[in-house]
Amino acid sequence: MQKSTIQFLLINYFLAIVLISCDSVTKNYTPKKLDKTSYTVPYFTDSKTDYVYKTNISVYGNELSGIFIAKKINDTTHRIVFTTEFGNKLMDFEISETDFKINSIVSELDRKILINTLKEDFRLLLKKEYPIQEQFENSSNDIYKSADGKRDNYIFISKKDQKLEKIVHASKTKEKFTLLFNSENNIFAEKIQIIHQNIKLKIELNYFKSE
Repeated sequence: MQKSTIQFLLINYFLAIVLISCDSVTKNYTPKKLDKTSYTVPYFTDSKTDYVYKTNISVYGNELSGIFIAKKINDTTHRIVFTTEFGNKLMDFEISETDFKINSIVSELDRKILINTLKEDFRLLLKKEYPIQEQFENSSNDIYKSADGKRDNYIFISKKDQKLEKIVHASKTKEKFTLLFNSENNIFAEKIQIIHQNIKLKIELNYFKSE
């Protein structure tokens, strides 16, 4: 537990890194006529399912493993629990697009900058509906732009099989973080990666298959 605590504190420290600039997010995309006004994410929608994943968090070469559990508790809200691999609870919170409630958290993780980062990451991961304002394409994806306050989300749908492959959360000029999905049936995501572009923070979720 001591090693896990130290590694989580490293995350807390490096989240203070200043954002770096880059070119326009859409500079390599081709504008396309809009073919839909909204998009519904197919993942994390079943209230009867406990979504359980083995979790690996990597920050500047430091690794932390544990378990991530997500449960849809009503039409708008999910409950998220992080535990160590031995079942010790690290964080328990409820999250929707408008609300965030911490049920419990170990003192070492109770840092505003860490909580706000996880809140932003998992709010996007669990978001159900995206209104669409613009559409683009590249060689392999249809790309839908959805406004999200001062930032935008870019949703990448495979042209080959219509699966959700990626969501990029960005400002007008730079990507902030990316969600990557691997799914066999476009109903359940077997593997998810959350990769921050401005800091060396990566969260990987792999579906936990019980023996």
